Amino acid sequence: MSIRWSGTFRNALAAIALMLLVAGCGSKGSTVSVPDGLSGADHVKASSWDRMPQMSIDLDKQYKARIATSKGEFVVELFAKSAPVTVNNFVFLSKEGFYEGLKFHSIIESFMIQTGDPLGNGTGNAGYRIPDELNSESVYEEGTVAMFNTGSPNSGSSQFFICTGPEASNLNRQPNYTIFGKVVSGMDAVRQIASSPENNGSPIEDIVIESITIEAA
Repeated sequence: MSIRWSGTFRNALAAIALMLLVAGCGSKGSTVSVPDGLSGADHVKASSWDRMPQMSIDLDKQYKARIATSKGEFVVELFAKSAPVTVNNFVFLSKEGFYEGLKFHSIIESFMIQTGDPLGNGTGNAGYRIPDELNSESVYEEGTVAMFNTGSPNSGSSQFFICTGPEASNLNRQPNYTIFGKVVSGMDAVRQIASSPENNGSPIEDIVIESITIEAA
């Protein structure tokens, strides 16, 4: 079960000192489960797994994600040391091709852009949950990348958001979303996505992730 930022969020921000609200829920996004021992590439492209991936990243390496979208490319530095489980999960899903073709389904220019839902409506996930990692010294500001969750503890999965405006700083009052990266180049592309025409937070045009390439050094 997952949720999206509700349409009432923006009104609530103005009405009660820009406080964050989330509402609504739905069923998980599931199309194909991959048997143990097989990856999506070995079998078929999957959008659902029975459990979170085993740890496979090297914590002595620095990871970046090069994200190509229909509005341009940007690069995210991944915080493997402060959010190892979340980064490992993101790297796994990226290498499996999970994010390819997924839409940015929610846009609030002064706040964030959100993607990572295989259903494209804010209710989907990867079939499992991951634990929160909330002890980071990083803050929510323009370019911050964080794992979305349902509002309940340890309920992140595949959806993530990128902070794009000053309202994101209000999340620092109650940091409930694991920060696992920061945009280090291509912020113009992120801003272009954020400024796209939308209707109550839903983009009028389809803006999609074309590919995510993981780099380690």
